[in-house]
Amino acid sequence: MEPLSVVLPVYDELRRIDAGLAGLRTLASAWEGPVTAIFVDDGSTDGTADALEARLAILRQNGEGPDCEVQVLRRAHAGKGAALRAGAAHTGSANWVLFTDVDWSVPPREVLRLYEVARSRQADVVIATREGLGARRVGEPIWRHLVGRAFNTLVQSWVLAGHPDTQCGFKLLRGAAARDLFAKTTLDGWAIDVELLVLAHAEGLRVEEVPVSWRYEPDSRVRVLGDALGTAREVWAVRWRWRTGAVGRR
Repeated sequence: MEPLSVVLPVYDELRRIDAGLAGLRTLASAWEGPVTAIFVDDGSTDGTADALEARLAILRQNGEGPDCEVQVLRRAHAGKGAALRAGAAHTGSANWVLFTDVDWSVPPREVLRLYEVARSRQADVVIATREGLGARRVGEPIWRHLVGRAFNTLVQSWVLAGHPDTQCGFKLLRGAAARDLFAKTTLDGWAIDVELLVLAHAEGLRVEEVPVSWRYEPDSRVRVLGDALGTAREVWAVRWRWRTGAVGRR
């Protein structure tokens, strides 16, 4: 397989470090090619970056670390979008880039399914979706699901019809596409996923979806109600930039 870079944004994720590294270990063993992981610490206040580096050192000393290169990139707090943009810029010349949440709410081995779709359909961007035939949501409260569907209705009506789930954090992109698209993004918050897909379609890239099994994490960094207004404003900003032809210009 071709070289893969994995970008994992983290913000106050001290309790998820072990799970994040375990998932990375699983992915590195499943991907039959070179893997590099980039943890982008978005200005954590709980010592996530220090703890991550200390844990990695112990695992390596004991011969139990992930079978891949791991980098920890520290940044001032700016938001998920800013963290992903920084991570994409550090993926070097990797042929493929996977963006995923540190809790691995989508199982690591699902990357192989996304990769097969990318190869067989000549896709540039393959996104995991929690909607459609074959998708499963595990443990998600009904209120959380309803809020998510309401947000997606807004997204589809404003800017991005045809994608029933833009916000699943598990996305595989060809390396060149990942670096080019993220360099053109402008958003720092949660709506970065929407902007990314709008840019991909604007540039004529092939986007495919793969239904996956997704596990709800009660301790998610997403404050569904608290972040809703700000995310909606970001989506509206994408709509305005798209309609005025400013999409892709920083």
